[in-house]
Formats: sequence, structure tokens, C-alpha cells
Amino acid sequence: MSKYDHDLNYLRDICGDIVKGHNISFEEAMHIVEKYSADTMMEYAGQIRSYFKKNKGELCSVLNARSGACSENCKFCAQSAHYKTEIKIYGLLDKEHVLNFAEYCVSKGIKKFSLVTSGRKLEPLVFKEVLEIYGSLSRYKHLHICASHGELSFEMAKALKDQGVKTYHHNLETSSSFFKHICTTHSYEDRISTIKNCIQAGLAVCSGGIIGMGEKREDRINMFIQLRELGIKSIPINILTPIKGTPFEDMEPLKDDEITKMYCICRLINPQSTIRFAGGRSILAKDIQLQLLKNVVDAVITGDLLTTCGISVEDDKKLFRDAGLSV
Repeated sequence: MSKYDHDLNYLRDICGDIVKGHNISFEEAMHIVEKYSADTMMEYAGQIRSYFKKNKGELCSVLNARSGACSENCKFCAQSAHYKTEIKIYGLLDKEHVLNFAEYCVSKGIKKFSLVTSGRKLEPLVFKEVLEIYGSLSRYKHLHICASHGELSFEMAKALKDQGVKTYHHNLETSSSFFKHICTTHSYEDRISTIKNCIQAGLAVCSGGIIGMGEKREDRINMFIQLRELGIKSIPINILTPIKGTPFEDMEPLKDDEITKMYCICRLINPQSTIRFAGGRSILAKDIQLQLLKNVVDAVITGDLLTTCGISVEDDKKLFRDAGLSV
């Protein structure tokens, strides 16, 4: 327990204000993270989640539909052509492969499913193929179809929506000020532009980032506040998995307490959003994952996660049951 945890009036009052609609400021968020222990933050974040989200949880899955050979130099990514990694490189998967995976998701009770493709954006002919695949996926009436294909114009976003896509995934990755330290081949503003195009086209947006890339606490909190300002209601938080061959292969991992605090402060900043366990959570002990699911996180990206191995669907279902979350 932190030496500051005996003074809980501040945190109690802030959480009371959040319930009434208060958006906490950067300064308030920093004060909470610096002055309270991870356990105390978890307790109060749990009260906020319980108030807004009850005990409902959500499983979703992704299919890496095109892998590697990406023109962008994101320092965390195994799929970048700028680095020598052991990633498999292949073009767009055929429609039958995608439909078989969708069937698998349905059979496992997964209700959200996303295609993800490498590259800054899809070329016109490939985008046309992708639209045809989404047209075929529309047969799965109870499957919420998501997409993640890099940069989009408004017209592309509208075309995806017309083919049955409901949510578009496009991470901010980090804060605006730190972004130049992780990528120089496109800008933070480019990412914001795609998100705004999707919102204008009527798509829901799933957007989050990666923690543990050498950024400061301030950067993480600024990212969470930017997500709130964009109106994002689905926030995946990835924990960096250092991949051999990338510039971040020797990055020192964040401590468990720091990771826990970041999930908690994201909940306090975005109280009504779905907060997702995404890539890298396997570095957390199962008991910490369980406590976060009981109190903060209410969704999981399950199964194999692009270029890193995820956790099995059945294991995640058990984790949900143990956390008291209904799927």
C-alpha cells in the first residue's frame, strides 16, 4: 500500500464526479497515478466499471489476412520491411480461408471478428478483393464484422460500411508527441485523419495503443485523453512484445504495477468505453489478468494475435467465468 493511500478523499471524490459525468483532466490523472498504489487504483476503477458496464464481457478475434512486407518503419512491428524478422510473408488470403475462420469464430461463440492486413493502406485492386470478402461475410448475421486495413479515405470507409463492416480498427499507438520516436514514414495526423474519415462514414472505431515502448507516463495518459476526445468507445491496450530484429527487441518491459495502473487510469479517463486486453498480456501473471478482468478490463482479443501467439479461446472463456463476466 502506498504511503498516500490513507488519504482517499481525493480519489473517492474524483470517482464520484466521474459517475456524474466529469472528464478527469491530465493533471488529475497524473496525480492519481503518482499518489495511489496499483491495488487502490484497481479498487476504484472497479467501482467505475461496475457502475457503467455491469458484468458484461466481450470476446473478439482477428485474422492476419495479409502478412509482412509493410512499407512503414514502426519500430515495434515484425511486419515492417525495414527490419529482418522471422515473420511469414504472404499476400491476401483467399475468401474460402476467411470464411472458414469466420465459421470457427461462430462455433466458439466469438461475436466480433476482424480481418487485419499489413501495409500502410490497401492498393485499389486488393481493396476490391477485400470488399468482395466482406460481402460474403455478411451471411453471418450474428457476427459483428470489423476491419483493420491501414489508412482509409472517406470513400473507402463508406464502401466498407456498405459491405457490412461495422467497426474499423486503427490505433493511435501512442501520444502525438512521442509518435515520431516510433515511426517516421507516416504521421500521427495521418492516423487521426483515418479515424475521422471512419466516424464520418458511420463506422464505429476501435482504437488504442501500445504501452512499454520507452514512452513516459505522460504519453500514455495523453493518448487515453486523445481517445476520449475522439469519442472512441473500444480501446485495446497492447503491452509491447519485444520482437527480435526490430529496434525494440531489447526494450525493458514495464513492471506489473505500472501496467496495472495504466489499465486503471484508462478506465477512469474513459469510464464508458470497452477496454480490451490485446497483444502482450501474456507477460502478466494469470492472477493479475484475472484481477484486471474483475475490475477494469471488459473485453479480450482472443486466440493468435497477428505475429505473436495469443491465449486459447477456451482459456479466455475460463478467465471470464472466473472473473464473473458474462460473454
